[in-house]
Amino acid sequence: MYKILKKDILNEQVKRMVIEAPLIAKKAEPGQFIIFRIDEDGERVPLTIADYDREAGMVTIIFQEVGKSTRQLGAMEAGDSLLDFVGPLGRPSELDGVKKAAVIGGGLGTAIAYPQAKKLNELGCEVHSVIGFRNKDLIILEDEVKAVSAKTVVMTDDGSNGNKGFVTNALHDLIESGEQYDLVLAIGPLPMMKFVCEVTRPYGIKTIVSMNPVMIDGTGMCGGCRLTVGGETKFACVDGPDFDGHLVDFDAAIRRSAMFRDKERQSLENHECRLTGGKHNG
Repeated sequence: MYKILKKDILNEQVKRMVIEAPLIAKKAEPGQFIIFRIDEDGERVPLTIADYDREAGMVTIIFQEVGKSTRQLGAMEAGDSLLDFVGPLGRPSELDGVKKAAVIGGGLGTAIAYPQAKKLNELGCEVHSVIGFRNKDLIILEDEVKAVSAKTVVMTDDGSNGNKGFVTNALHDLIESGEQYDLVLAIGPLPMMKFVCEVTRPYGIKTIVSMNPVMIDGTGMCGGCRLTVGGETKFACVDGPDFDGHLVDFDAAIRRSAMFRDKERQSLENHECRLTGGKHNG
């Protein structure tokens, strides 16, 4: 069993938990993920590692309550325990030797972008971070990102924080102003990562994206997380989750991600009906 040591509410949709997992904390690196299961009947759900403390044996996860399992997880409190918490899985991000990088986080992707920015900063890289949200009430980890970045830009779609626009607008402006990056790391919704890659492509800037398709076993055997990268089939759980964004077939990934929305919605509705005693005929 894996004890929840701490729980924070970052905004109305997003929560942060610190889990007691010393063996995972000992080996975790930015870019890797875990798979949790709440109980014997629970789903296997992957979450990227948001932070870790090797000495204290703790791993931090940040998640949005969008489905049955994340709703169940969000209802748990410090002192409760998870049945399974497996990791670290996936390949660590390759960050050595980068002198100057732009780290782009969209929405909840900021939770994944933060450990990347933190590690780059520790390696002596000059980090410029651009994070974007729909509105100011959804902003998360702004102080944490600023603490590890030489420059931070926070965008909101509606301009409610005084800085209206998308992360792609800010990145384009930085490049056009003369900033020369060895690497751009983009983490967030698929369309956002796709458009970040289109911004960097004309400049020939190496661009890495973190792909998080549906995963089941985390070992590559189920094939659920397959992607097309450079015309070849790759599996995000073992070949990634980091890939060269200029080689990823984003259109195929977006179509594939839409295949599971109805099943996810039905699973959540059935769960809520059991909680409330209502009937679901969907």
